[in-house]
Amino acid sequence: MNKLRLLLVSVLVVSGLTVSAGPVEDAIAQRIARVGSVCVEGTDCVQATAALIVTGSEAGDPETNYKKTCATCHNTGVAGAPKLGDVAQWQPRIAKGIDALYVSSISGMPPGMPAKGMCFNCTDDELKAIVDYMVEASR
Repeated sequence: MNKLRLLLVSVLVVSGLTVSAGPVEDAIAQRIARVGSVCVEGTDCVQATAALIVTGSEAGDPETNYKKTCATCHNTGVAGAPKLGDVAQWQPRIAKGIDALYVSSISGMPPGMPAKGMCFNCTDDELKAIVDYMVEASR
């Protein structure tokens, strides 16, 4: 009987309905209650969007973005990534022009570098700023 009652309470909680049950069931209902909601773009969700709006990579500082995403490969040279500050590795890349480096960072560079170089929430301008930071540190 208790299992049936618990199942009923669970179904009602999931469906958004409430029912007066015993203290144990009430405690369970509180633990499994919904904690948020989804706001679909184009609908009126002012309350939800105010807390959830995140633009870009959350930090406009290129050095911070580099450390969060690019340093994993570019500090150690993983998969042939040129190491930050290694002039010899960067010189031929810099010679191709800054626009070529921007394209590589945004589109990726097979076989090792994925598009956006693991900074998937960076904007193109933020990626360009990271490239500028890396080039300046590697001249």
